[in-house]
Amino acid sequence: MKIQKKKRNRKPLHHVTLQMVADRVGLTKGTCSAVLNSSVASRSVPQHTQERILLAARELKYRPSFYARNLGVKRTYMIGVVMLEIGDFYSSPIIRGIERYLREKNFFFLTVAQRHDPKLLENYSQILSDRGVEGFITVDTSLNHAPSLPTIAIAGHRRLKGVTNVVLDHRRGAWLALNHLMELGHREIAFMKGSPLSSDSEDRWKAIREVAEELGIPLRAELIVQLEGSDPTPQLGYPFAKKLLARLRPFTALFAYNDISAIGSIRAFQ
Repeated sequence: MKIQKKKRNRKPLHHVTLQMVADRVGLTKGTCSAVLNSSVASRSVPQHTQERILLAARELKYRPSFYARNLGVKRTYMIGVVMLEIGDFYSSPIIRGIERYLREKNFFFLTVAQRHDPKLLENYSQILSDRGVEGFITVDTSLNHAPSLPTIAIAGHRRLKGVTNVVLDHRRGAWLALNHLMELGHREIAFMKGSPLSSDSEDRWKAIREVAEELGIPLRAELIVQLEGSDPTPQLGYPFAKKLLARLRPFTALFAYNDISAIGSIRAFQ
């Protein structure tokens, strides 16, 4: 004995178009589009007519296409954000600020992680461009040539056409750190140079050298260690701090490259 399942009469879901709204109110698509998108042309439409159009759109649950709405002005209101890693110590607070600001301006953003891979960076830049982003924001990313779209580089140091650099004041930071250590009585200070992969390394080390010379702090080769690799975790500083200890050259303070290398170094010292 076969049991036949009762078929439910489901109404097919229809996408509500602008033409359907226009038919409801007996007006042209152009007039309805102007009102629904609050364009300049809508100012010539009487208030009671605007209210009829808006009411019809609400009743039909009409949702204008994002791309169709911005086709005339050729805008997508999207920004491409390129960073080293997603969720690392450096980028996370920056991405929070970017998200908060862009949300206030009704912009969207697409995020990619380039992981110090030049080919990946090139491919992602092209993919973001194909997705219609209007510009880029790069975070801890070394740019070797001018991008195809307006770009903000955090922190950028190379002068490239179409790129606005958000430059960190490494000299001020070096002075604050070294002056603090001197006030605490430290003279034998070890230093960690940043990895060549980091966009800040060269400029930060240059600033440290200049300030150390001005303050009379010696830079001893046996107390300088070069970070290597791209580990975004606090483990980064651990093996290099161990290297310093293995040299058996006494020092009383360490000027680490950044927070995560400092955390790894503290663990090594402990």
